[in-house]
Amino acid sequence: MSTIKVDTYLTRGGASEIAIDKLKGASSASSISVVGEGGTNTTNLQQGLVKVWTNFNGTGTIATRDSFNTASLTDNSTGSHSINFTNNFNAASWSGSGNTQQDDTVNPGSSYMDMLQINRTQETSFAKVMTNLNFTNTHVGDAKYVQILLTGDLA
Repeated sequence: MSTIKVDTYLTRGGASEIAIDKLKGASSASSISVVGEGGTNTTNLQQGLVKVWTNFNGTGTIATRDSFNTASLTDNSTGSHSINFTNNFNAASWSGSGNTQQDDTVNPGSSYMDMLQINRTQETSFAKVMTNLNFTNTHVGDAKYVQILLTGDLA
């Protein structure tokens, strides 16, 4: 296998841009590793990326602020939403994390997301999220700010 030093090529050729449509791993066609700082750490571009993320308003008529690999949102009931994926996960063993806050005036930490609910769905095409608001007692409620990150293998 030969190595092409891009910085040397760019200097000699005067090019300022590399255009490419497809990269293929040498040892595994579907996986490419990037050598990190100091040449000791590597990041696998297939395993090391967030596969679904969503930032949405869960109050009133729910609305996505921004997202990736999110086909749509479903408002199941108060404090319960489903995130429907554009591209499904390979298995229901994906992992997720998230954050929620009721509104602009509530102190951070006064509301939280039930992350156990995500994996209870055992689904590959959507994630079910419960938001819990805690003022004088704990109760399920709609949150203005809901952010979700999901990782795993896509189908």
